[in-house]
Amino acid sequence: MELEGSLPFLGELVLLFLLGGTIVYLCQRLRIAPIVGYLLAGALAGPGVLGLVRDTLLVENMAEVGVILLLFTIGLEFQLERLLRALRLVLLGGGLQVAATILVSTLLLVAVGVAPLTAIYTGMLVALSSTAIVLRVLDDRGEIEGPAGGSSLAILIFQDLAAVGMILLLPFLAGPTGGNSIHLVAALGETVLIVFVVLFAARRVVPWLLDKIAHSRSQELFILTVVTLCFGTAWVLHLAGISLALGAFLAGLLVSESRFGLHALSQILPLRTVFSAIFFLSVGMLLDPAFLLSNPLLVLGAASGVVVVKALLTGGAIRLTGMPVRIAAAAGLGLAQIGEFSFVIERAGAAVGLTPAGMGSSGRQLFIAVSVLLMGVTPFLVAAGSALGARLARRGGGRLKTSEYDEEKVRELPFSDHTVAVGYGPGGQRVCRALRSSGVPVAVIELNPVLARQAETDGFEVMVGDASKALMLEEAGILQARLLLIVTGDWSGAVQIVQTAHFLNPSLRIMVRTRFLGSVDRLHDAGAELVVPEELETALRLLAAVLENYGVPHEQITREVDTLRADDYWRLRRPPLPPDSDE
Repeated sequence: MELEGSLPFLGELVLLFLLGGTIVYLCQRLRIAPIVGYLLAGALAGPGVLGLVRDTLLVENMAEVGVILLLFTIGLEFQLERLLRALRLVLLGGGLQVAATILVSTLLLVAVGVAPLTAIYTGMLVALSSTAIVLRVLDDRGEIEGPAGGSSLAILIFQDLAAVGMILLLPFLAGPTGGNSIHLVAALGETVLIVFVVLFAARRVVPWLLDKIAHSRSQELFILTVVTLCFGTAWVLHLAGISLALGAFLAGLLVSESRFGLHALSQILPLRTVFSAIFFLSVGMLLDPAFLLSNPLLVLGAASGVVVVKALLTGGAIRLTGMPVRIAAAAGLGLAQIGEFSFVIERAGAAVGLTPAGMGSSGRQLFIAVSVLLMGVTPFLVAAGSALGARLARRGGGRLKTSEYDEEKVRELPFSDHTVAVGYGPGGQRVCRALRSSGVPVAVIELNPVLARQAETDGFEVMVGDASKALMLEEAGILQARLLLIVTGDWSGAVQIVQTAHFLNPSLRIMVRTRFLGSVDRLHDAGAELVVPEELETALRLLAAVLENYGVPHEQITREVDTLRADDYWRLRRPPLPPDSDE
């Protein structure tokens, strides 16, 4: 059988993946998000540079599969419980951010002569941020569980949901050829009906089906069932007039409500990785380096405008939800890029004749160039936002306004010589309850209103606000307290809290839980007496288990672990000696 020529695209795919893997490796070494690497690889392989890929139609078709899998996994990861926990911040903060960004972008574009419907479409592209890149950067910095990370996540959740609705609006925005108001209302009504059907199936049908499949103990059958649900649901809904992207998202929701949702996600992630890479590679192929080189000022100007508009509007939206300026500034700058969903919407818009700012191919090139640039600088934006927020907070603009907080009158607590606990998450709850059981009085400071209400329900004295503010610490009785315990996930905010508390009460004993080793010295320098890094406590637990398996006596293990804790983990924290050292 003759093989030559039977798979003419195979060599192109191999070269594309090889180039993509090489650039992603370099991005990993430079701590740049892999998505940026895919986009750069696509630009290099495209017709504008190396011209490695000739069958662009094949790549585009595979990219559509990538979109389906991307939306499917987003639906899998989406949890109604997570939405409900931060419902006010998601709906109010996210709604204000998306609406304000679209409105301001539309007004600016209309002012320079862009048609209103096209301006709205362009505003949609600008309004969305990169869930994948932002969460990756926040996780690397150890801030994903802090208030800035929580605020960013809430905005991103709303954006993901809004993106699905935006796709539905594209035919209407395309003008007379795409649809009219009657068609829009009919489409929305049909979509609402389908969503209800999907939610019913997610609660009643799919969990039962996956439970039966799981009892067969066949991994192959389980994977094939999940893939069939993904593509089958998307296909059936597409026949009913729903976009493939929305159908894939709803398919993910179907599976997410099952107790096997996480297992399904773990099985589908490798497929998503491959096809999502193809999607972003195909987007990168659209980038024309000649346009970038001939219009550098236009690209830099547009990117700067996006950063300024999104940082101000996103930060303002978060501030209006009651968050302090420190958190608003950090999240605002951190979300000031254009996200991966914007590429999905741009491609869907192109299918109905829409282009960014109505500029045709030049508008598409400008959109891609700005997006790639802003994705690449996201780590720097997140770091700059954190630094800016800390500076603004030091100037006095960061106190949370709440009905419980009176600047003129500090609350008199019914006890003294107590512990002030900052943070009432799962870890804080366990510690506070244990302290109360031991007879230690506790005052809680919590920024999250939901957790604050939980602390009040549990019977603690609670202050709702930002613990880095002197007045908030004074209301918690910091001048009469014996100890300050910080158990939040926001280590950068913890540094400021420690500094403020140590200044107010130099004799106060301060203990901090942090996630990473790198923050230990900064917290010590700020005034903390004891810093417990989670990653080193994990190392101690593993050390104890290993020694126990080797038959080391329990008393010796306890002495070794206590010694490591007593010297503040120094032997674990110090850098390893070079191989030729005499020490």
